[in-house]
Amino acid sequence: MRLADLVAASSTVAASSRRLDKVAALAAFLQRLAPQDVAIAVPFLAGALRQGKIGVGYAVIRQAADVPPAEVPTLVLADVDAAFDEVATARGAGSSTRRVERLRGLFQRATREEQGFLVRLLFGELRQGAVEGVLLEGVAKACSIPVDRVRRAAMLAGALAPVAVDALTGGEAALSALRLSVFSPVQPMLAASADDVEEALGETGPASVEYKIDGARIQVHKSGDDVRIYSRTLRDVTAGLTDVVDAVRALPARDLILDGEAIALRADGTPHPFQVTMRRFGRRADEKALRSELPLTPMFFDCLYMDGTPTIDDPLARRVALLEDVVPAALRVPREAGGDRAAAEAFAQRAEEAGHEGVMVKALEAPYAAGRRGSAWVKVKRAQTLDLVVLAAEWGSGRRTGTLSNLHLGARDPERGGFVMLGKTFKGLTDALLAWQTAELLTREIGRDGHIVHVRPELVVEIAFNEIQESPHYPGGLALRFARVKRYRTDKTAAEADTIDTVRRIHTAFRTQNSEV
Repeated sequence: MRLADLVAASSTVAASSRRLDKVAALAAFLQRLAPQDVAIAVPFLAGALRQGKIGVGYAVIRQAADVPPAEVPTLVLADVDAAFDEVATARGAGSSTRRVERLRGLFQRATREEQGFLVRLLFGELRQGAVEGVLLEGVAKACSIPVDRVRRAAMLAGALAPVAVDALTGGEAALSALRLSVFSPVQPMLAASADDVEEALGETGPASVEYKIDGARIQVHKSGDDVRIYSRTLRDVTAGLTDVVDAVRALPARDLILDGEAIALRADGTPHPFQVTMRRFGRRADEKALRSELPLTPMFFDCLYMDGTPTIDDPLARRVALLEDVVPAALRVPREAGGDRAAAEAFAQRAEEAGHEGVMVKALEAPYAAGRRGSAWVKVKRAQTLDLVVLAAEWGSGRRTGTLSNLHLGARDPERGGFVMLGKTFKGLTDALLAWQTAELLTREIGRDGHIVHVRPELVVEIAFNEIQESPHYPGGLALRFARVKRYRTDKTAAEADTIDTVRRIHTAFRTQNSEV
């Protein structure tokens, strides 16, 4: 398949305003793909690379792309993928030069339209509306397979691309071979939000109420003495968490898949701040010293697999019972089941007094919906916060001169792709956080406009705010009032940020409450 054909399909999707039209255009294109091109094309259409990050920034991309375009299209998808492979694996002396030269050779063979596509793809700025939900529907339509069947397969596989390959080459029968198995991580189940326990119980019905642990989400797989740990984004983080490995290795079951949080606790059992816990998820060179200085405690809340039997389709009540059979109380998230509203609210109060964020309210009869955010799990937190994406930042002045300070914040737009800006903030930033975010944002720079540095939309930041108000200054018509940085969510990707629909729901609820006062 030629790159030009994929670029044309991407342009068609971007120009379509209706979801059904986007799905139809994607399905028509996918049906034309050769089997060997599917694993390359699907990530491209979602605005990603098969290789993930390939170690190039703004300067390298701009330098490589500064060449005249080709007159006619000659690139095929395999050519582009091979170039990205070489760039991603370049190491050692002269690797930066080799990356530039390899990318420049790619851009020299690309037409003007292809060059524009490749630049946006590498910058993470390919806003064409082919978000994963739409692309998943396109795969289903191309293969005449029910959407729910493709969605479940993607959950079990942990990604859409391999499922698209199986579906487009082997049909629904190929998807039937997918099973939950040890060492094949699945996307984590996600939670909706509620303002209070009463609202959450109204969503779930009979529920388990658990402490909402402010740690790092982990999915732990065990087979005999072999234990591996995966992050929220399904990255293998086993090497840096040997204390968690030791704790899980001692559990009695032979085969397990557990969902939970890893958290650093103080001597009195109260949690360290999230940023402290995340120190254990960085560089590995000093892991032994860090383990001694900052031990992690795994706190599990779900059992997805035990001794050869997947349990994700079982109700939560049974999964928790299995969990309690094999995991000691010290390694389980505190919970209370079957209580009425008063009991749940008292439990939530105890969670906050213990230093935790709030509670999770989970429907007892619900299965584990990997990768989905619905009403079966509902989080109730003390403060009103949103996980937003940093779109740009402004150079500071005064004592903040030389640092990127004022953040431009965006909510995810699942329908159209991209992000909707909701405002700016420079509040809540310590000197240490200013230095950290300046370094991180500059590695993601894609351009400048005066004192504003535009960045790839990758960093997720948790923002506390007082209210959401109508505003003519932003495209979504809404803005955050008294926004301040609570913390960076380095465990989350931009695809997990809160959506503009969530922002609108909060705004509507606030306006309704005020009208009733």
